[in-house]
Amino acid sequence: MSEVKRGLGRGLSALLGDVQREEPADNTSRDGGIRLIDVAAIHPNPDQPRRHFDEAALDELAASLKARGLLQPIIVRGHEGGYQIVAGERRWRAAQRAHLHQVPAIVRTMNDAETLELAIIENIQRQDLNAIEEAEAYQRLAAEYGHTQEVLGKLVGKSRSHITNLLRLLDLPLSVRAALADGRLSMGHARALVTATDPAELAEQVIRDGLSVRDTEKLAKQAKGGKAPKAGPIEYKGSDSDTDALERQLGDLLGLKVSIAHSSKGGTVTVSYSTLDQLDLICQRLSGGPI
Repeated sequence: MSEVKRGLGRGLSALLGDVQREEPADNTSRDGGIRLIDVAAIHPNPDQPRRHFDEAALDELAASLKARGLLQPIIVRGHEGGYQIVAGERRWRAAQRAHLHQVPAIVRTMNDAETLELAIIENIQRQDLNAIEEAEAYQRLAAEYGHTQEVLGKLVGKSRSHITNLLRLLDLPLSVRAALADGRLSMGHARALVTATDPAELAEQVIRDGLSVRDTEKLAKQAKGGKAPKAGPIEYKGSDSDTDALERQLGDLLGLKVSIAHSSKGGTVTVSYSTLDQLDLICQRLSGGPI
């Protein structure tokens, strides 16, 4: 996989352009070129989809910046006499903590819709958004800019079903959404809670007792009057509930459809994609390369 050529699909490179190719000779003027900008002249975007910044992680990044500087430029656009962050607010915050006076930046000319789209894509492809932040970003793109779920999926390289499942999370009570946002609940737990009669009460039980996703699914089904599956070892007769749960878990991680065919002698894991962007994402995830 290390030999796979990067950039099979459109990805971020097409949106941002080839930085090295676009960098002007004087390193200051042309739109898209890298330049050094005063940290004080840069301000965050209030519509940034990412809301949660881990303080300990910021401190670690700040320490790294003190030692090595900021190696990856942030993306900004001209705004109100200064610059507004399009992508890279975490790096900018860490640069402030490291007391850096200037940071490398790529200046782009973008409208509000393009700014939001690029911010979402950059965060999602770096897995920087939690599920609620990601869902809220999709909701806004759909509401304000008229993107369908199919268009959203192509835009971020995720399956339409992944977009649909995330948007359903916004139907959960605020207390459950907060628990998902701060990591007390996983995406798998949240998907099970969406179908529960009383999601808030069940969420409290899940957190209190440390229940697994499978246990949460059973309790949600029981509360609706359904018959819970009997506990027992995995049986390899097609796609049983354990395999289904694993497919959903892997699908949530990749944002793509995952199928598992297992037998006593082994099996296969199939990841489906519909665009070259999605294939590019799969290759990068498997190779451990940068997104």
